[in-house]
Amino acid sequence: MSALKFRLPPNDGPVLSVVDMHTGGEPLRIVLSGAPVPSGSTLLEKRRWVRENMDWVRRVLMLEPRGHQDMYGALLVPSEEAEAQLGVLFMHNAGYSTMCGHAVIALGRFALDYGLVDPQGPETPINIHCPCGIVRAYASYSGGRSGQVRFHSVPAFTLCTDVPVDVPGYGKVVVDVAYGGAFYAFVSAERFGLDVCSSRTRDLVDVAGAVSDAVKAQVKINHPDSEDLAFLYGTILTDGRDAYSEEPTANICVFADSQVDRSPTGSGVTARIALQYHKGLIQLEQTRTFKSGATKSLFTGKAVKETVCGDYKAVIVEVSGQAHYTGTASFTLESDDPLKDGFLLK
Repeated sequence: MSALKFRLPPNDGPVLSVVDMHTGGEPLRIVLSGAPVPSGSTLLEKRRWVRENMDWVRRVLMLEPRGHQDMYGALLVPSEEAEAQLGVLFMHNAGYSTMCGHAVIALGRFALDYGLVDPQGPETPINIHCPCGIVRAYASYSGGRSGQVRFHSVPAFTLCTDVPVDVPGYGKVVVDVAYGGAFYAFVSAERFGLDVCSSRTRDLVDVAGAVSDAVKAQVKINHPDSEDLAFLYGTILTDGRDAYSEEPTANICVFADSQVDRSPTGSGVTARIALQYHKGLIQLEQTRTFKSGATKSLFTGKAVKETVCGDYKAVIVEVSGQAHYTGTASFTLESDDPLKDGFLLK
């Protein structure tokens, strides 16, 4: 039997081409072509412009029928920073984040493999301009193949500790809030009788969502550099093992619209390291291993340098992980498709 011969059907709408990857199980959909170039002189201006004028790209690629509740994306854009080799806007089920560590790890490989940056020996530095600032990635390369990536964060700091918030259905809950390119609330899952590695994901999501809503309503979030960065991104439930140990400590992050991170959460690891350093639980260059409660995948993290962010004492955090490719695709939009703009089931 001869091979089947196909022809492409006609299409009257845009075509978006993507590369799909995952880091520790957390997906990343990188837009290759088909999206307009955003307007704006700075990356934060581009982020605002995309949110107001180009949100159809996010909806088409993140939501069903092409994506799903927990899809994550990266839109590569020009950067105004001379030292940056690429700029990126991060997309999720509800909008646009300011930092994404798992995406930076994946983009380190992608930048080498797709020719955005030439390999330089066993490890290549790649400056990635994220909405939170320049994140310095270092991608390993050997035998013509990219591999593990580590990155140095923007200044990470603790906003507040031991803050009581009233969480409907759970009473008074004491949380910490820290910044690792995005702001997170931290609380042990044991406070709710849950385990981040064995409890039902739905139960963890319900608790984390309730905590996030309470913190947003009761805690003032501010960032010294920009109001664009001053919002709570999500809640990270931990196993409570914050004191230094060579054994992994587990957590699970619930962010945006009840979206669950499958990885240990790169910006969350950054913020958690900053929080542990602030409390005197770890020292500079002490490496900790962080485990995803969802997939058991691992990142490592350590504070590498003290710095400041406005009036806050801060640290630069190094996070390491491994990303993998899962495929490529071209997504079409037909003008007469009533669901072409995407939808979300919860």
